[in-house]
Amino acid sequence: MGRPRMPGAAGIDSIAEEPPHSSSPSGGAAGGDGGDPAGLACAISAEASAVLAVMRRSLRHPRAAADDAAADHPLVSSLKALRRLVFSPAAAASPSLPVAALRPFLDAIRSEDAGAAVTSVSLVALREVMALMGPSLPGAALREVVDAVASCRFEAGAEAAAEEAVMMRMLQALLACLRAPAAAALGDQHVCTAVNTCFRVVHQATAKGELLQQFSRHAMHELIRCVFARLPQIGIGDGGDGSVKPEMGGKDKNHPFGIKQMENGNGSYISEAVTSDEYSADGSGLVVEPYGIPCMVEIFHFLCSLLNVVEQTGVDEDLPLFALKLINSAIELGGSSIRKHPKLLSLVQDELFRNLMQFGLSVSPLILSMVCTIVLNLYHHLRTELKLQLEAFFSCIILRLAQPRFGAAYHQQEVAMEALVDFCRQKNFMVEMYANLDCDITCRNVFEELANLLSKSAFPINCPLSSMHILALEGLISVIQGMADRIGNATSRPELMPVELDEYTPFWIVKCENFSNPQHRVKFVRQRKYVKRRLMIGADHFNRDPKKGLEFLQGTHLLPEKLDPQSVACFFRYTAGLDKNLVGDFLGNHDEFCVQVLHEFAQTFDFLEMNLDTALRLFLETFRLPGESQKIQRVLEAFSDRYYEQSPQAFANKDTALVLAYSIIMLNTDQHNMQVKKKMTEEDFIKNNRNINGGSDLPREMLSELYHSICRNEIKTTPEQGMGFFEMSPSRWIDLMRKSKSTSLYIVGDSQPFLDHDMFAIMSGPTIAAIAVVFDHSEHEEVLLTCVDGFLGVAKISAFHRLEDVLDDLVVSLCKFTTLLNTSLVEEPVTAFGDDLKARLATETLFTIANRYGDYIRTGWRNVLDCILRLHKLGLLPARVASDAADDSEVSPETVQGKSTPSSISTSHTPVMGTPRKSSGLMGRFSQLLSLDSEEPRSQPTEQQLAAHQRTLQTIQKCRIDSIFTESKFLQPDSLLQLARALIWAAGRPQKVASSPDDEDTAVFCLELLIAITLNNRDRIVLLWQGVYEHIANIVQSTVMPCALVEKAIFGLLRICQRLLPYKENLADELLRSLQLVLKLDARVADAYCENITQEVARLVKANAGHIKSQMGWRTVVLLLSITARHPDASEVGFEAIMYIMSEGAHLSLSNYAFCIEASRQFAESRVGLIDRSIRALDLMADSANSLARWSQETKGTGEEAEKGLEAIREMWLKLLQALKKLSLDQREEVRNHALTSLERCLTATQGYASSPPHGHMLSISSYSRCSMTY
Repeated sequence: MGRPRMPGAAGIDSIAEEPPHSSSPSGGAAGGDGGDPAGLACAISAEASAVLAVMRRSLRHPRAAADDAAADHPLVSSLKALRRLVFSPAAAASPSLPVAALRPFLDAIRSEDAGAAVTSVSLVALREVMALMGPSLPGAALREVVDAVASCRFEAGAEAAAEEAVMMRMLQALLACLRAPAAAALGDQHVCTAVNTCFRVVHQATAKGELLQQFSRHAMHELIRCVFARLPQIGIGDGGDGSVKPEMGGKDKNHPFGIKQMENGNGSYISEAVTSDEYSADGSGLVVEPYGIPCMVEIFHFLCSLLNVVEQTGVDEDLPLFALKLINSAIELGGSSIRKHPKLLSLVQDELFRNLMQFGLSVSPLILSMVCTIVLNLYHHLRTELKLQLEAFFSCIILRLAQPRFGAAYHQQEVAMEALVDFCRQKNFMVEMYANLDCDITCRNVFEELANLLSKSAFPINCPLSSMHILALEGLISVIQGMADRIGNATSRPELMPVELDEYTPFWIVKCENFSNPQHRVKFVRQRKYVKRRLMIGADHFNRDPKKGLEFLQGTHLLPEKLDPQSVACFFRYTAGLDKNLVGDFLGNHDEFCVQVLHEFAQTFDFLEMNLDTALRLFLETFRLPGESQKIQRVLEAFSDRYYEQSPQAFANKDTALVLAYSIIMLNTDQHNMQVKKKMTEEDFIKNNRNINGGSDLPREMLSELYHSICRNEIKTTPEQGMGFFEMSPSRWIDLMRKSKSTSLYIVGDSQPFLDHDMFAIMSGPTIAAIAVVFDHSEHEEVLLTCVDGFLGVAKISAFHRLEDVLDDLVVSLCKFTTLLNTSLVEEPVTAFGDDLKARLATETLFTIANRYGDYIRTGWRNVLDCILRLHKLGLLPARVASDAADDSEVSPETVQGKSTPSSISTSHTPVMGTPRKSSGLMGRFSQLLSLDSEEPRSQPTEQQLAAHQRTLQTIQKCRIDSIFTESKFLQPDSLLQLARALIWAAGRPQKVASSPDDEDTAVFCLELLIAITLNNRDRIVLLWQGVYEHIANIVQSTVMPCALVEKAIFGLLRICQRLLPYKENLADELLRSLQLVLKLDARVADAYCENITQEVARLVKANAGHIKSQMGWRTVVLLLSITARHPDASEVGFEAIMYIMSEGAHLSLSNYAFCIEASRQFAESRVGLIDRSIRALDLMADSANSLARWSQETKGTGEEAEKGLEAIREMWLKLLQALKKLSLDQREEVRNHALTSLERCLTATQGYASSPPHGHMLSISSYSRCSMTY
C-alpha cells in the first residue's frame, strides 16, 4: 500500500517515497553482493568527501601552518582513513568492511564538536552507505547506527531549520535500520531504543515547524508498523525469555510525557537507555537474539502508558489520538498472533481496554472514532479473549453515547452509531453477541439492546429523515442480510425443539458438554437463554411479591422444591432486574434462613488480593444497604467474614475488617451527605481507627489511601435499579478482570442459522416497523432500494424459520405503501401510480414476496387480494390471472347465438350477463389511453402520461401476479387454505337484493380465482372443497335473478365436476351431490341458463359416465337431464345425453336404471319437439328390458344376496311396465300405439322368463297379473 507523500524540503527525502533498500546511481551496481567492489569503494569515498568538505568549513580545530595533516581533527582523520581503506585490495574481502565504513560517519554524528550542518550531512551519508551495502549490512552495524543516532549531538546555536533537518534525518536513519534485511538482528534493546528516540523527536517537534511534526509522527508510525509486522512470524515460544529486559524511557512525574532525557544545553538528544557493551560490534562474543516479544511488550506497554499520562495530566486530544493511532497499527499488524503471547494479550485485555473505556466517553469525535476503530480490530482478531471487555464497551460506550437521552452530543451519537453499523457489517457479530452475552445469565442482553437501539434510531419522530436515521437503517439491514446469508449456507432448516426444564439443576453451574459439537453448543445456548428469561420473569414476580417470586422459580425448576440458602443467594447474585431495596431487606433480615442466604451471597464474591474499599464497593453495588443499624451490622459481618477468609494477611482478625468496613461506611456518609456540615478530616479518620488491628494500629499509609479513595469516589449505598448504563469505575474494572478469568468460553459464530430463529423473533417487530417508517418518510431512490432489500431479507428469514405472523405483518406494511388500498378519488390513478416510485417499488416487492414465500403467508393473503382487486378495478391485471393449468390446452369456445357451446366452459371465457367491462388487461388499459373517442373528443395524452403508463405496465409485468394462482399447486396446504378463505372473504356474502356493479364485479373476479386455484389443486381438492362448495351454495341460494355471479358459480361448479371426476373417485359422490345446487336455482335463473347447464351436464355424462358409480350420483345427473324435457331449447341436448346412457345398455346399471326409465318417460310424454323423439324414448325403454334380462341371468346363487338382487330387478321390471302402461294412455295416437307395442314386447319377454327356470320366479304372479290386466 502506498504511503502519502510528505511535504518536500530541500535535501530531505520523504519516508513515503524512500524504497526499503535503495542505492545511489553511482553505486547501483556496487551493492553488498560484491558485484562491483570498485564501484562500491568509489561511492563510499564520494560520501566521505562530501562530509569532509562540510567539516573543513565548519569544524573547530587548531590551525598549524607548518603541517596541516597534524592539525586535522580526529573526525577528519577518520574520514580520510576510510577513503584509503575502501581502496585497499583487502577491503573488498573483509567481513568487517560494513562496520568500518559506517564508523567515521557515526563518530561525526556522536561528536559534540560537529555543528548541525556536519551532523546533517553525516546522517545523509550514513543512509547512502547503508543503502549501498544492501543485504550485506550486518546486525552489528545496525546496532551501532541505532546507538549513534540515539546519542546524536551537535553544537548549540544552530538555526531552527538546520536543527529540524538533523531531526528528520535522524528519523530517516532509524527507519532505514528497521527496514534493513538484517533488522531482526537489532535485538530487543536496540528496537526499544529506536522507538524511544523517535518518540523523543516527536515530543521535541511540538515546538518546531509543521513539517517536522508531521514527519516525526509518520516516522513513529512506520517504526511501529515495522516492529509489529514481525509478530505473526514469531512462534509461541520465540523471544519470550530474553536475557536482557528491554526498557523504554522511564516515566517522569514532572514531565508531561513521562520521558526522561538528558539535555546538556547544546542540542543534544541522548537516550537514557543507551546500549551496553554487549551490544557493541567489537566482537565481545555475545550473540544478540533477534528482537521479538520482549520489545513488543515493552513498546505496547509504553504506548498504553501514554494514555495513562494523558488521563492524569488532562492535555489536549493531540497526544492520545496519536497514541491510539499507533496502537491501532500495532493491532492491525499483530492481528490474531497477539493471543499466542500471554504478556501482549494481558496488556490488551487489561491496560489497553481500560484506557479505551475511559477515552470512549471523550467529547472529541476523532478520539471516539479511533477508539471504536481499535475495538473493531480487536473484535476481528481477538474477540474470543475479550468477551466481557466487549460487553463493557457496548454497555458503557455505544449504548450510552448513541442515545440522546443520556446527554451525549450529536457528534458523539453519530460516531457511536457509525461504529455500531461497522460492527453490524461483520456477518457473525450479532449472533455472537446473542450467543455469548444474551444467553449468559451473568451478562447483559447486548444483542437485544443493540437491535432495539438501531430500530429506535431509525424512527424519525417529529422530525425529518436525517443521516442518523439512514445510518441506523443500514445497521439493521446489515444484521438482516447476515441472517439471510446464513440461510443461503444452510443445508436444511434446523429443527429447534422447545426448551423445558424437567428437574432442578443449579443454573449457575451448568456447562456445555462439547463446545465443538454444534448440536450440543446450540442446545446449551438455547437452554441458558431459557433460564435467563425465566429468571427475569421470576425477578418481575419477586419485585411484586418476594414470596410468589420464589414460588414461581420453584415451579419452573430453577429453585429446588425445598429452598436452600445457596440457590436463593445465587438467584440474587446472578439475576438482573431485581429490586435492590427488596434484596437488601431480605439479606438484612434477622430470620435464620435469611442470614444463611446472606453468608452464601457473600461467598459468591471473589475479594482475593483486593483493597478493602474496592471489595466493599463491589459488594454494595449488588443491593441497597438497609437503613437499620442491626441490618447493616449483619451485612457487614458477612462481608468482613468473606474478605478476611480470602485475605487473612491483611488484618489480625476478621473483627478488624468489620470495624474498618463500618468506619468506611461512616466516612462515606460524612463526606458525601450534604446535611453534614463539618466534614471528617484525614487525621480524624486515622484517629478513629487506632488500635483496631488486634490492639495495634493499621499502617497510616493504608488508612490515608482509604480516606482519599472514599473522598474522591463515593460508595453508592443506593445503587441503580436493574441494569442501567453505568460508568466503568476502577472497582468495576477490577471485578470485570476477575470474572473474565472464569467466564465461559467465547462461542464463535459459524455460517449456519442455528440461533437466527430465536434472534429474529426478538427483533422482527421493531425491525419491520423501522424499515417501514424510513420507507414512508424517504423520497430518495437509493434509500428506498435499501428498504426494499430489508423487506426482502425479512421475508426470506421469516419464511425459512416458519414465522408466519412476521411475514403477515410485513405484507400488511407493504400493502399500505402500494397506494392501491387508498380509496380516495384520484383523477388519473394509473398515471399517479406510474409517477410514484415508492408505490411501484412497494407493489413489486409485495408480489415478489407473495410469489417466493407464499407458502408461509396466512392472514396476509387478504391484504394481497385487496391490492389485486384494486388493480383489477383499474384494468391493470394480465388477462390470464384467473386461468388454470389446463387452459393452455383447451380450444377457444365457439359461440352459438351469443352463448357458449358445451365444448368448453372456461372461467375466463364464460359469457357474463349484463354490461361487460370495457377492457381488461394491461394492453387494453394502455390502448384506452391511446385511443380517441370520435363522439367525445379527448385531449392527446402527454409524454409524461405515456411514460407513467409505461412504467405502470412494466411494474405489473414484473409482479407476475398470475403466478400466484397458476402456481398455487405448489403452496403449502395451510397457505393454500388461507388463500381460498381470503378469496371467499374478499368476494363478500351474496345478497338477495341487487348489489352495485363494482361489488358484483369483485365477487365474480374472486369466484374466478377461487375456481382457478381449485382446478389447479385437484390433488388437494379435499382441502378446499368444503369452503368452495359452501361459497357457491350461498351464491346459488341467495340469487333470484340472472346475473354474472350466479352464472359464474353454476358453470364453475359444473366445470369442477367435469375436471375432477376422472381423478377423484373417492370424492365423486361429493362432487355430484353438489350439482343438486342447480336444482335449487330460482326458476328465472334456471330458465335463463337451462340450455347451457344441459350442455355442460351432457358433457359431463359423455366424458365421465364410467366414473359415476353411486345411485345418488346418477339420480342427480339424470334428474338434471330430465327436467329439460319440457324446455324448448334444452330438451334436445338432454335427450341426447339420456340416449347416450341407455343406448344398447352401454351405461345402464342397477344404480341408474330406474332414473333413466323415469327420464325416458318424461321425454316421451313431452310435447316439446317432434313426436319422433317420443317414439325414440319408448324404444329406449323397450330395449332396456334386455339389460334387465341380462342382469337377471348374471345374478346366480340362492343366498340372501342373490335374493336381494333379484328383488331389485323385479322392482325395475315393474317400473318399466308401469311407465309403458302410463304412456299407453297418451293422447297422441302414434305415441299411444307405440307404447302399447312396447308394453306387449316387454310382457312377452316377461312371460318367457317367467316360464323358464331358474328365472320363473323373476316376476311375481301378482305383479304379472297387474300388468296383464292393465294391458
